[in-house]
Amino acid sequence: MLRVSGLTVSYGSFQAVREIGFEVRAGELVVLLGANGAGKTTIFRALSGLTSADRGSRIEFAGRDLSALAPRAIVDAGMSHCPEGRKLFPALSVATNLRLGAYRCRDKAAIEHRLARVLELFPLADRMNDPAGALSGGQQQMVSIGRALMAEPKILLLDEPSVSLAPKVVTQVLEAVAAINRAGTMVLLSEQNAYAALEIANRGYVLENGCIVLDGPAAELMHHDEVRRAYMGA
Repeated sequence: MLRVSGLTVSYGSFQAVREIGFEVRAGELVVLLGANGAGKTTIFRALSGLTSADRGSRIEFAGRDLSALAPRAIVDAGMSHCPEGRKLFPALSVATNLRLGAYRCRDKAAIEHRLARVLELFPLADRMNDPAGALSGGQQQMVSIGRALMAEPKILLLDEPSVSLAPKVVTQVLEAVAAINRAGTMVLLSEQNAYAALEIANRGYVLENGCIVLDGPAAELMHHDEVRRAYMGA
């Protein structure tokens, strides 16, 4: 469903991502592993049209070339991006933040249906009128993921959802991500928490210095010596 080939992204003379290729197949949850600076966020921004890729890069989704599309057209094509750092509007209510994710939808009943599905995933019903900035870090991450789901994507790009969260909350968030995938939404997940991510993923790719250095089924990567040394402390 998602096929990326020859993806290169440059900031001036610096190539943050260099001619990488990967894919997400129908129904999959795929994880990108890598340390800070490996290129994960740059990849996500290129996929969602927020950062321009270099010439020769190709991003195909459901057989359609997305490489030259504007971000809103990419959302319409079925791709939704939940960014690292949450990027909420802290002074606006939780309900408003969530509904902003459905800004391309004009059907009020459909929006309310989507909102009800988000509230089934995340315990936010009692906080809907609170400013998003008043929530805990874990609750803010739930709002951020929920906002991305309000676009009703076919594939969810989820960038570092566990950053700065307590272990218990990380488990809760990643369990919700797995549930989103089981319900039929493909997920491309970026994570430094390799063990937790590989537990819920089908396959994974390991990034170093803007290049993919290793890929395979999640179970194989979980027991790969290099992955264990670099990301699991084993």
